[in-house]
Amino acid sequence: MDAEIVHDIALAVSGLLSEKFGGPSVRPYQPEAYLAALNFPKREYSASRGEDLYRRAVYTHWQRTFLHPTLATFDAPSREECTVNRSNSNTPLQALVLLNDPIFVESARVFAQNILKQGGATTTARIDWAFLRALGRKPTAAERQILVELHRQSRAEFVAKPQRAQEFVRVGESPVAKDVPTTELAAMTTVARTILNLHETITRN
Repeated sequence: MDAEIVHDIALAVSGLLSEKFGGPSVRPYQPEAYLAALNFPKREYSASRGEDLYRRAVYTHWQRTFLHPTLATFDAPSREECTVNRSNSNTPLQALVLLNDPIFVESARVFAQNILKQGGATTTARIDWAFLRALGRKPTAAERQILVELHRQSRAEFVAKPQRAQEFVRVGESPVAKDVPTTELAAMTTVARTILNLHETITRN
């Protein structure tokens, strides 16, 4: 998928995507001091708030020669010159962005909240619901077993280290569900983050 679509898929699956049409550019989360090298004049960057954080990536503020790092990682052109076809790469940096960029972590957490509330009473039922929501199909038995085990291990780790769970689920501006145990939400967020990182989610059309 194109860089902008990878971003929009995560928001759409989670339910965060804003359907607002048109308007000025928005500023997604961006690494601190990313624009520090631009000194003439110095640029200041502060992320948008509220609905603007969840708008489609086509509305992202475009700084010439300093393309938003997430879009650059997924091969969006810099717009310094006309590009007929985008390059198409597959690098570890792309997986790291999907696992660590605040917008993807937040999307995974909101997705996890929906999984826990709408996916049923058991872990297997919830994983089936999540797969259907993200990929339009149910997981195979092998896929289901891998994710059930990932959930079990993650939950055990967060129960042993509840402070890590607290920090993990508080990434992003959207409200954290108060009616879901933090350790359970953190564990399911790990599963949701994995599903959003699948080749089938971000690469195949």
